[in-house]
Amino acid sequence: MTQSPADAATPVVSAFYDRFPYPGDPLQDGPPPGYNWRWCVDTAYAASTGALPPQRSEGRPLRILDAGCGTGVSTDYLAHLNPGAEILAVDISPGTLEVARERLRRSGGDRQASVRIENRSLLELQGEGPFDYINSVGVLHHLREPEAGLRALAALLAPGALLHLFLYADGGRWEIHRSQRALTALGVGSGAEGLRLGRQLFTELPGHNRLRRHHEQRWAIDCAADANFADMYLHPQETSYNLERLFAFVASAHLHFAGFSNPQVWDPARLLGGELLERARALPPRQQWQLVEDLDPDISHFEFFLSQGEPARHNWSDDGALLAARGRRNRCLWGWPGTALLDSDMAPLDLSADGQALLQAVEASGAAGQQADEALSRPLGELPLDWEQARLLETARTLLRQQVLLLQAGTCNAA
Repeated sequence: MTQSPADAATPVVSAFYDRFPYPGDPLQDGPPPGYNWRWCVDTAYAASTGALPPQRSEGRPLRILDAGCGTGVSTDYLAHLNPGAEILAVDISPGTLEVARERLRRSGGDRQASVRIENRSLLELQGEGPFDYINSVGVLHHLREPEAGLRALAALLAPGALLHLFLYADGGRWEIHRSQRALTALGVGSGAEGLRLGRQLFTELPGHNRLRRHHEQRWAIDCAADANFADMYLHPQETSYNLERLFAFVASAHLHFAGFSNPQVWDPARLLGGELLERARALPPRQQWQLVEDLDPDISHFEFFLSQGEPARHNWSDDGALLAARGRRNRCLWGWPGTALLDSDMAPLDLSADGQALLQAVEASGAAGQQADEALSRPLGELPLDWEQARLLETARTLLRQQVLLLQAGTCNAA
């Protein structure tokens, strides 16, 4: 008796990605370029909660699930940004996994972390958890039943762990959806013929046509690789959301929304100023986000963190808690140990002399740890800086705002 697939769309989606292994990023020798802080567990946790995750029991490695790893781009970053971790990367497409294994081999990611890459559905991972971090980018919206996928991932989360998701948004995909429907109506298929005719569509539409202009102005570079074009316009199974349906989706798995992983996109100050911004700031967060969604029809995806229950949040407004905290430098920086850095989002950041001195003291204090990447400093109040307390507190809070310094609560409870 043949067992039915875990999700009704699995066979057709698996075959699609065997034809078009995605994402189409080229393989390269050596580590992946730069960093993506959303795939560095310490940085992601600090961005979401204000603090580093609680320390694990001695000797227990960080456990990460990459649920729907595709050609291994995310897995590669997860391995390099979380050295020593145990990573399980799964995907339903054997063809993409061949690329993923080669990517990790060539980059050295399989030597940075203990990585298992397996041809499995995220719906069939019972017994593999719990995981300290789950990454599932661009996956659940390709299931026939995304809610079942979210529940399956929720069951694998360790207490206090984070789940990072990326899902399509209705607003910024208006033109894409129309193009998809047109290609479906024309019966071009989802193989090589569909790829040829899909590209032809955008050369034959009139130059002033909105769909053609939108593709050429926004997506042409992203779709240069055939796999990326096919994933955008020829995919056989896709769901997208607006904010209202997104939060209903989260609630269906009884998970807590722990924040966007691109919070700057959802800041009304990106779109408004003056009195209108003041009015926007007076709204509750959900209404602010709804306002941004209504004002910016180019938002094409949601990326966000979820957790089991609301995680403890730290704002470090209590002086005693801050002085008792132990620190670590954010791994996602470019240019350290200098003062002219690129921050987590690859934006220019100039450290003050005090900021550099405090960060150097944190690193020196933690260097005695057996695992340098895991080492925390002595409590900030015990660092050998010979500063007045007010100077130390002000400098530490500046580094926290800049997301250069990451802290773990000490014996005092944070606010």
